[in-house]
Amino acid sequence: MAEAVSWDETTNSARAVKQVVSPGQILEGVLLFQAVVENWENISNFQARPDDILIVTYPKAGTTWMQEIVDMILNDGDVEIRMRAPIHVRVPFLEWPPLMNEESGINMLSKMASPRVIKTHLSFHLMPKSFWEQNCKLIYVARNPKDSMVSYYHFDRMNLLKTAPESWEGYFQDFMQGNVTFGSWYDHVREFWEARKKHRMLYLFYEDMKEDPKREILKVMKFLEKELPDDVVDKIIHHTSFQMMKDNPMANYSSFPETIFKQSISSFMRKGVVGDWKKHFTVAQNEAFDEHYGAKMARTSLRFRMEI
Repeated sequence: MAEAVSWDETTNSARAVKQVVSPGQILEGVLLFQAVVENWENISNFQARPDDILIVTYPKAGTTWMQEIVDMILNDGDVEIRMRAPIHVRVPFLEWPPLMNEESGINMLSKMASPRVIKTHLSFHLMPKSFWEQNCKLIYVARNPKDSMVSYYHFDRMNLLKTAPESWEGYFQDFMQGNVTFGSWYDHVREFWEARKKHRMLYLFYEDMKEDPKREILKVMKFLEKELPDDVVDKIIHHTSFQMMKDNPMANYSSFPETIFKQSISSFMRKGVVGDWKKHFTVAQNEAFDEHYGAKMARTSLRFRMEI
């Protein structure tokens, strides 16, 4: 198991941690942080509780947005309660290894009262089996691959725990081939799409959330069996809007030191829009991606909107 490192990071210690995080290792066909693989026995044996609520995404698909929405719903829209701690403390990251915050995600979760809300980016086939044995509720948010790629690219530029992308073109190719942390976007979204038929799962789309946040938040409330008055729903919509979250230190990861997330390179919450890929993809890249996407998604009923 990796040794914990204090939040009182120096640049040198951050570099030392980077050596056990990046470039990563392949586990069952998925590229993961080395420290996650080293902690895998604890992750795979995680003991779920029946009332656990899972928020699952491929990276940069509105994860933090959904975490904030669920936290506010469960706390009846109480704005003060949601300011009790940063989002990564309120909704721990299951596979977070024991590095910067002195505790792994699993250790944090073991101390939490029920109902726990849990974040993960793990592929379906890597999920701890206890979640299915306990019949836990799971909310999956999927985002179109073009915007996912662009957002992930900028995130990897500012995430100093990983080796920065050498170029946009190189990252474009790596993403299409699944050679990025947490593996193939295609496999991730398709596995959970098929699994929704067998498990208690609400499968949502980032584009739908941007188009009509109230409609999608009401779906989440129904799934969580929560009824709230209209004024509270409106409050949740307001406080989970992109600009409100971007300005909220309990949601924008500003509590992470610059030796980890260098937000002067790119903000953790950068734009939060649909269609930003048009400012990055060349005509040739778009044509190549559309051909690749068509082949990869030919045998699934899952469909995405690249713009709204």
